[in-house]
Amino acid sequence: MRPTGDVQEHQTATTGLFLRDDFPILQRMVHGVPLVYLDNAATTQKPTVVIEAEAAYYRTSNANVHRAIHTLGEEATRQYEQARATVASFIGSPAPEQCVFVRNATEALNLVAWAWGMDHLSSGDEILLTVMEHHSNLVPWQMVAKRTGARLRFLPLAPDGTLRLDALDTFLSERTKIVAFTHVSNVLGTITPVAEICRRAQRLGAITVVDAAQSVPHQPVDVTALGCDFLAFSAHKMYGPMGIGVLWGRLERLQEMEPLFGGGEMILRVGLESSTWNEVPYKFEAGTPNVAGAIGLAAAIDYLRGIGMEAIAGYESQLTEYALLRLRSVPGIEVYGPESPRGSLVAFNVPGVHPHDLSQFLDQQGIAIRAGHHCAQPLLKHLCVVATARASFAPYNTRADVDALVDALGRVGDFFGHVGS
Repeated sequence: MRPTGDVQEHQTATTGLFLRDDFPILQRMVHGVPLVYLDNAATTQKPTVVIEAEAAYYRTSNANVHRAIHTLGEEATRQYEQARATVASFIGSPAPEQCVFVRNATEALNLVAWAWGMDHLSSGDEILLTVMEHHSNLVPWQMVAKRTGARLRFLPLAPDGTLRLDALDTFLSERTKIVAFTHVSNVLGTITPVAEICRRAQRLGAITVVDAAQSVPHQPVDVTALGCDFLAFSAHKMYGPMGIGVLWGRLERLQEMEPLFGGGEMILRVGLESSTWNEVPYKFEAGTPNVAGAIGLAAAIDYLRGIGMEAIAGYESQLTEYALLRLRSVPGIEVYGPESPRGSLVAFNVPGVHPHDLSQFLDQQGIAIRAGHHCAQPLLKHLCVVATARASFAPYNTRADVDALVDALGRVGDFFGHVGS
């Protein structure tokens, strides 16, 4: 049975149990025990409706889009463009053509960095980032800064892991051309005040780029209300397929950008010496697109809407608060990030146990977490650690999942003490 969208029903501790049957992989056993999947910030599991939507396309309508003048091609094109419209509606985009299909949020951020940054940055210009950026929203800007002579600057963090907004005016100036930042930190869970940062940046003429990979799956996101110029996210973190993501952009920004890739689909006319680009968004979608992935993403959005994004945000907030409470009962544990509000993840370290060893130990108990630097090495250096463990939550998780994690952590000392003796 599909969720009804009733907020009160889905904010109870039974929400995860109500949804688990929708996800085939959650029925499997790992090392002889039921799977407890707590690695949702890396990728989420896929409900049956998403799996079936992709399979149905390949079974009944598989064809290349936009160019074929036959039934299958017209069906594929219709489904592909309907998926774009579904995405646009989900994030409050004024028009579907403002949504560019890419492989993932990483490609979306690279597209902005190279297609906009290379043409608008020069020596002496500044790119303002934050200390807690994922490598996907850091490395492209490093590369572009090196090519253009622009300077990177970094908004610092307060001791509790929130952004030092009181320092924003110190870092913003007429030299600031780009402000790129995460909506929700994939390590700290810090939720940044996107609308305020965008408003203050744009007063000085800077464009704003939001990495929303950790926010779009977990809370209502409206690009118009946020006021950003660009926003990037991935389908695989929101119960959709891998290999498909979205770059949303203001129409005027997209129109002034040159395409990053050349080839088929992104052109109107091609001569031996020059070509004319297609209109937005197609000038950015060179070659055969991931049609099945777009259809799967649309199915994932429909699934999320069936639950309700407000309901998801409320439930996950309660579950994360419970996880923080339970984790802090573990002797000596170090938990990172602000208390509240925060995204639906918790990074932590257990003293004397490397996160990689901890993850392997938990895997033997059927519990999947993430361990490492989480593609945020500068942030971990700021925290004075080389790695952390991370548990991250989805609507199909329950308090019982959290209890399983904490109970296993309670056995870590005995296990590693025995191994080391």
